[in-house]
Amino acid sequence: MVRTPGANVGAMSERRFFDDLTQRINEALRNSPAQDIEKNLRALLASWFDRMDLVMREDFEVQKKAARGCTCARRQRSRRARGIGASLRRNAAR
Repeated sequence: MVRTPGANVGAMSERRFFDDLTQRINEALRNSPAQDIEKNLRALLASWFDRMDLVMREDFEVQKKAARGCTCARRQRSRRARGIGASLRRNAAR
């Protein structure tokens, strides 16, 4: 299952959250004497994001477009099937 931010408003606030988090982390690292803290923190965050099962927005949009195309095709087939069924019922009633 793909989990993504809901509306654009939510995506923007989440983006601001992560931008702010990144800025704060970078600021803390600049003031810290230990350089390997950055490596450890990056590894920790990467692991955390991996467990969240996130996808890139571009990938999500591609999948959403494909699903929309499938839905449209299904609706067209359904309409066609209803039309054929109605035609068969009309011919059977004659």
